[in-house]
Amino acid sequence: MAEHTSSSITIEAAPADVMAVIADFARYPDWTGEVKQAEVLKKDEQGRAEQVRLVMDAGAIKDDQVLGYTWSGRNEVSWTLVKSQMLRQLDGSYLLEPAGAGGTQVTYRLTVDVKIPMLGMIKRKAEKVIIDRALAGLKKRVESGEK
Repeated sequence: MAEHTSSSITIEAAPADVMAVIADFARYPDWTGEVKQAEVLKKDEQGRAEQVRLVMDAGAIKDDQVLGYTWSGRNEVSWTLVKSQMLRQLDGSYLLEPAGAGGTQVTYRLTVDVKIPMLGMIKRKAEKVIIDRALAGLKKRVESGEK
């Protein structure tokens, strides 16, 4: 089983407000550093994204990928790689849990495997950087109140 990296952050907003930002793929280029384009290709019967095409630029890794999303209730979403030029695996999830007075603890888990050989330690470090940037961007976006 592949190793994963995870990290958590507390955001001063209700879980529904945090999930609304996570689910708004069209706005990802506004708050994520790596996503340059996002396009929902397929939606489920509830109107949530099931497949999303992302054009990424994460420095050494530039990729055009499609991810498949699974929504578990209102407070968890996970994704797996459908297709990619650079990656063999990209599995991740956001889990939202109420925290304190109206806040939300967000836990982001990520497993990345690239098609080019790379030491496990370097992959874990890259995953940590991606997670930390995403959580910081999510926190800033949600707490700014922008829709």
